[in-house]
Amino acid sequence: MQIRIINKSNNPLPAYETSGSAGMDLRAFVSEEVELKPLERKLIPTGLFLEIPEGYEAQLRPRSGLAFKHGISLPNTPATIDSDYRGEIKIALINLSNEVFIVKNGERIAQMIIAKHEKAELVQVEELNETKRGEGGFGSTGK
Repeated sequence: MQIRIINKSNNPLPAYETSGSAGMDLRAFVSEEVELKPLERKLIPTGLFLEIPEGYEAQLRPRSGLAFKHGISLPNTPATIDSDYRGEIKIALINLSNEVFIVKNGERIAQMIIAKHEKAELVQVEELNETKRGEGGFGSTGK
């Protein structure tokens, strides 16, 4: 699959880091370092613009290393970029640690996964088919 992309940053295009990678790393495109204080959220530009084919979406997810080592995540994970969006891809980052985190230009801050999705037709009914689980949720199947 090919996806058309405009790169207005001075960073390389997103790429799969290994042959088995599901996600491509996205990099910060900032003119100066961005300070992210504990529990603070900021929108970080990437300089990237995508043309995603209809029937697909781009999902943005945290990078596991940043999450584990620094407590940096995405507050709306996974974030969805729809096929009809043509604006700049920006990453909402949140600092869940107790220490300030500095975002530098070119730093890999998130990963992007391209995923196929289906459109559903909702059919309003008066009752649903029963299952063994029923209405059990939030811990109903164990710890």
